[in-house]
Amino acid sequence: MTAENSLPTGEDLLAAIDRLRKEKNAIILAHYYQTAQIQDLADFVGDSLELSRKAAETDADVIAFCGVKFMADTAKILSPEKIVVLPDMDAGCSLEDSCPPEKFKAFREKHPDHIALTYINCSTEVKALSDIIVTSSSAETIISQIPEDQKIIFGPDRHLGSYMSRKFGREMLLWPGVCIVHEAFSETELLKLKAQHPGAPVAAHPECPPTIVEHADYVGSTSGILQFAQTFEGDTLIVATEPHIIHQMEKALPEKNFIGAPGADGNCSCNICPYMALNTLEKLYKCLDTLEPRIEIEEGLRLKAKQSLDRMLEMASGTIGKGDLGKV
Repeated sequence: MTAENSLPTGEDLLAAIDRLRKEKNAIILAHYYQTAQIQDLADFVGDSLELSRKAAETDADVIAFCGVKFMADTAKILSPEKIVVLPDMDAGCSLEDSCPPEKFKAFREKHPDHIALTYINCSTEVKALSDIIVTSSSAETIISQIPEDQKIIFGPDRHLGSYMSRKFGREMLLWPGVCIVHEAFSETELLKLKAQHPGAPVAAHPECPPTIVEHADYVGSTSGILQFAQTFEGDTLIVATEPHIIHQMEKALPEKNFIGAPGADGNCSCNICPYMALNTLEKLYKCLDTLEPRIEIEEGLRLKAKQSLDRMLEMASGTIGKGDLGKV
């Protein structure tokens, strides 16, 4: 069956994806913000960078990345010899969109005495313009190694940057980008939820605004939040990040109660990433069948972007992807 024919459905669709995975010698990667169905059929579930690193270590010819475009780009940067496909090329990122390469380049040129620490949620072009890439799990380790008299540009997430600035007491120039998912959380609604569940801790991603982070008992990356979920005392945890991560928590600890922090409308609907939601099982089937849409990066650009990723791994490789899940 080809993509031009009618698509299989239900269990037939899952079987067809598995068949194509074997035929194409493909590995399927799923970010924690993907739907439960996609997470459950993936070879690996995890944070974006660690997924790319794991895929690079395999002998797969094809990487199907169920995430967003900057994540698939990172996989291609680390595995140029592999075919990398993304189920929907429109699966972007508000942080990447907030930081156009030409504007970032001009900003850097205005501040030549600053180094650029850039969150991995950015384009390949911005990675190539950066000195060191950071993740939410590696940022602290990297900043702690930078001399205090060295001026820093931090982009594109101003909330993650301001959290690091407060934690280290260091002034940094912050690019004004935000994640639309984490920006949607409501302090008022969170306080209402805490009142309904007295004593329940809150785990928050550092992409959240300060009004959410200040109420958190734990602040960390998606992998870090998962680790906290496995160790917290009590029976209820409030989770302030994209709610699809709760699937992994419920699988690991079905006896506990995990509640997604509410948005301004009092529920979690506005906190589902609309870009991640563009990936579906049907689109995954099609991209494995046709090996399109395919990620392509010019080699000179790839090598330049890889330098900033390599610098991060030199400084903080032990922090990347702790808690990511691979199939046994």
